[in-house]
Amino acid sequence: MTSRNSLAVTRYTAFDVHGRGGNPAGVVLDASGASEQEMQAVAAEVGYSETAFLVAGGDPADRRFTVRYFSPLAEVAFCGHATIAAAVAVADQAGTGRLVFDTPAGEVTVETRPADGRVLASLTSVPPKVTAVAGADLAEALVALRWRPEDLDPELPPRVANAGNDHLVLAAATRERLAVLDYDMDALGALMARCGWTTVHLVWRESGDVFHARDPFPPGGVYEDPATGAAAAAFGAYLRDLGLVAAPARVTIHQGADMGRPGRLLVDIPADTAAGITVSGTAAVI
Repeated sequence: MTSRNSLAVTRYTAFDVHGRGGNPAGVVLDASGASEQEMQAVAAEVGYSETAFLVAGGDPADRRFTVRYFSPLAEVAFCGHATIAAAVAVADQAGTGRLVFDTPAGEVTVETRPADGRVLASLTSVPPKVTAVAGADLAEALVALRWRPEDLDPELPPRVANAGNDHLVLAAATRERLAVLDYDMDALGALMARCGWTTVHLVWRESGDVFHARDPFPPGGVYEDPATGAAAAAFGAYLRDLGLVAAPARVTIHQGADMGRPGRLLVDIPADTAAGITVSGTAAVI
């Protein structure tokens, strides 16, 4: 499909479950010559939380692309679900294999391969980092979310995790707390803009390797993101940094069910603390 701005947009849903649910993303496989303003206009027209814009490198055999990501409101340094969608879109046109995406957050490698009759894409993030969150910022976030301190799981302490951009990680003590999302979008958005957080990654631990997540995304003009690969990568780093998994490990994140868009993200966490986190999923054409 071509937008009014003459850039051909393909629509995929990433991290879907058997072709259903997942997180919609726009993909422009050839954004050569497009200006920042044109890309922003296309992303706003598409209306998804992110649209990925690809420009192929000089040698097609390198399978290397410069990639930029735009939400309806602004450019984002890195987006996991749009990366998965873009990688599957490339595989659909040119076959599976290794891709290299040069993003504003750094170099991201993506492996695509056949799996059960579909294409499975696995991105490996830039080297992640995990930092403390200021007490005043945490308190303000809880007020905006309409959460109480006792709603938090004391075994999964709040942190800011980054695997391409910053995410505030907050763990709910119960599934019931996670299921109710009723926050002040203006207040949380203002705090996130001040702190530079891309999403707030709300999680609940079902077991040692299974988690459920929700991601408010006010900076993108989106109340909630259905499946968030960048936050999943950051969360993998969080689990490793806090010793909450025995790396190497794989965890599964279920996201989007509370929105009626179930998604599944597979997160592989290497033992090397300097290594990026790998997030895998499928994507289906919408």
